[in-house]
Amino acid sequence: DDYVEAMTWAQDYAAENRRAMMDAVLRVMREELRPFQLGEVAVNCHHNYCTREQHFGEELIVTRKGAVSAKAGELGIIPGSMGARSYIVRGLGNPESVESCSHGAGRVMSRTAAQKRFTVEDHIAATEGVECRKDKDVIDETPAAYKDIDAVMAAQRDLVEVAYTLKQVVCVKG
Repeated sequence: DDYVEAMTWAQDYAAENRRAMMDAVLRVMREELRPFQLGEVAVNCHHNYCTREQHFGEELIVTRKGAVSAKAGELGIIPGSMGARSYIVRGLGNPESVESCSHGAGRVMSRTAAQKRFTVEDHIAATEGVECRKDKDVIDETPAAYKDIDAVMAAQRDLVEVAYTLKQVVCVKG
């Protein structure tokens, strides 16, 4: 109980930090981008967390590691790699997945394997057209170290529907 209470406090703290960051970004966008129009709703989506939820007639503590909530109608984001598109999705509330979906493309190789296999030149080619770091310290994040986001999305079409497709323009790592 003490652990769950402390964890919940930490997650609430993180949520408040996300809200403060979003407020700051929106304030700058309103000042610098004219005209600026806020869309339908901001997507507040986090991953690697625990929460108390009702499923299968029971109150459970659900741990989402590598997953996000995909309750019916709930918006989320499923990012691809540094060089692939990302998706804003709307959850379908599939009970078989405990109303969850993936939180991203997922790795096909370890960080160490990626660092051994790819060069800075490979990474530069894979992230052409994307403003991002292109140095040896991000080789472990190169797009080829991740699964094909389109295959990942196809595998979870019973969990989410795509609301928007985003083109990678800027990626901040490290």
